[in-house]
Amino acid sequence: MVSVQQWTGREASSLRAALRMSTRAFAEHLGVALRTVAKWESLGAETRPRPDTQAILDTALARADSAVQARFEAVLFPERKSARPADYETWTEDIERAVVCVSRQDFPFASNLLNRWLGSRAPQELDDKGLYLYGRSLVLLGDLQRDQGAILGPLSARHSYLTARGMFTELDIPRRVAQIELSLAVVQEMSGQLESSARHYELLAGDQRLSPRDRARARLWVGTALSKEGDNEYATGVMVEATRYFEELGEPEDWSVAHQKLALAHRGAGDLKQALHYIDIARTTGTVDSPMQRVRLDTAYGHILLSDAATRNDGLSVLDQTAQVARQYGLSHQLRSIEGIRRGQQG
Repeated sequence: MVSVQQWTGREASSLRAALRMSTRAFAEHLGVALRTVAKWESLGAETRPRPDTQAILDTALARADSAVQARFEAVLFPERKSARPADYETWTEDIERAVVCVSRQDFPFASNLLNRWLGSRAPQELDDKGLYLYGRSLVLLGDLQRDQGAILGPLSARHSYLTARGMFTELDIPRRVAQIELSLAVVQEMSGQLESSARHYELLAGDQRLSPRDRARARLWVGTALSKEGDNEYATGVMVEATRYFEELGEPEDWSVAHQKLALAHRGAGDLKQALHYIDIARTTGTVDSPMQRVRLDTAYGHILLSDAATRNDGLSVLDQTAQVARQYGLSHQLRSIEGIRRGQQG
């Protein structure tokens, strides 16, 4: 609902028009004198109602139904053509469709769904509802860019996330701000800033703005960043703690992913027996069969197999097949990871 900080005759006249009342009917509706309404109509923004009348107008607007409020906003802000409820409903539906497309790595269609709104709406012309949808669209665009490996630069996940964070900060929605900060920490980790991303995850693991699940994921990702830095012993302890949280929260997919991360930490520590144990759990308990998750899981599996001379050929075969899937779905970051594993093994 649009709100009025300071009523003038202009806003009062707009409310009368939205209610489709005559000046007399409007005066009776508010309980004010007819000459008062006539003064608003004639002087417009040059006159301001008394404080008690301001409160009466606030109440009249708040009690009006959604159709009246929409008409009031249209009369008061005719330039906001993008703020129609029908547009918002369609925009929300497209966001929901884009969520599904991103989860399936159907990046071209997801991009079309998001850019049809981001490309045709100017944020400064939107009300709070429009800014919220714009911010959500930017976050999804950031997820899409991140999954494709575009993490830095003007057309990157980081840029999209930072812009969205500014919008949700302006809208005063702390939970959304914290979720974006978690995504920015992921971008830090992906760009090789392991120590700073680990510190960022550590802070967010105790951040009450986040849900218990997101705090547990932050805890898990502390371990992944530390494991990449070679601190496998401490990383393993952190990951085990996160795994326990996921079990308590009843999050089977996150629990499975945690076992995948644990497997890689044990591989980094040279304990291939435990690495195979945990990767087998992850491979048999995963519930989401998206291309991204399949590539991540098979990359971890291939990496572990490649680390043992007895299963090296099997590891190369798994990584070859996984690289084909990564190319098929445009998972550039995952493809670079696979190539890095191969180069490391050759070295």
